[in-house]
Amino acid sequence: MKRIIVDVMGSDKGTEELVRGVLLATKELDAEYVLVGDRATIEAAASACELSMDRVEIVHASEVITMEDDPLSVTRTKTDSSMSVGLKLLAEGKGDAFVSAGNTGALFTGANLIIRKIKGARRPALAAVLPMQPPVLLLDSGANVSVTSDYLEQFAVMGSVYMKRMMGIESPRVGLLNNGVEEHKGTDVQIEAYQKLRSNPELNFVGNVEGNRVMFNTCDVLVADGFTGNIFLKTMEGMGKLMLKTMKKMFFANTKTKLAALMVKSSLKDVKKNFDASEFGGAPILGIARPVIKGHGSSDAKAFKNAIRQAIAFSETDLTAELTEALARLSAKKKAERAAEEKKEET
Repeated sequence: MKRIIVDVMGSDKGTEELVRGVLLATKELDAEYVLVGDRATIEAAASACELSMDRVEIVHASEVITMEDDPLSVTRTKTDSSMSVGLKLLAEGKGDAFVSAGNTGALFTGANLIIRKIKGARRPALAAVLPMQPPVLLLDSGANVSVTSDYLEQFAVMGSVYMKRMMGIESPRVGLLNNGVEEHKGTDVQIEAYQKLRSNPELNFVGNVEGNRVMFNTCDVLVADGFTGNIFLKTMEGMGKLMLKTMKKMFFANTKTKLAALMVKSSLKDVKKNFDASEFGGAPILGIARPVIKGHGSSDAKAFKNAIRQAIAFSETDLTAELTEALARLSAKKKAERAAEEKKEET
């Protein structure tokens, strides 16, 4: 049975909502749970939602990393925070995966410092599954604001391995998020990345993808720098909520539209599910040596439960080993290219 370490502090929704997510997980998922945070707060939340402690352990942490804390310094100053303590437990092998809905930057920094990167990873990436049909993996979705073309190539490789292993896609299509489909579009970084992705034989690269085409089954893996990726992600989330709100307003406008809503009720549920980011729950940080899942800061109980589900699924695979092997092949490819270039210059 997998042992999942869960940070239940520091989210927008509060501890009780996250503990309710753990409650749902205990009912649906076969695992043991280590809840990290202020013991009194956790016990009060567990009592309020009637969480059975049969498969649950509490590890006390006296500090909380807030959303306002500076990611670069807080992991060093708040060493007894629920996030830091949870990551240390994972690093010590006292759990199989870690889940947090706290400060994204702090989690990314802490994972790098405490868990460490897998061999060959230049920069780990936050990989968010976009709620589309079929789903699209976006990386980076917020961790790396500044990137190089080499980072983007690594993101493409890691994303492809993830979608193949976790989603069963034999040859995931990789797209580069850009402001045009032509290969000369974008900044110097995007232009260089385009050439590297196209020349990588392990990637099924389909070219540049504009933001308005992502939702039309153009790719399975969408590669971007964290700044652009996060803006795209938040825009998609907001547009999905706006569409659902507009549809609800339309169908409940009068008696006639309410009757129409009853007739298409099941179809409306399918539409809502397709736009619901909580169905996937969290974003794995790919490139870290142990499974770390970032839940949305505003995760409700359902979303947090699904983030835990994702952590369990990740920990049950050999995905980390596969990512390490893929990055090793990429590194060998780079060395061979440099050697060939140096030889060419000598002649």
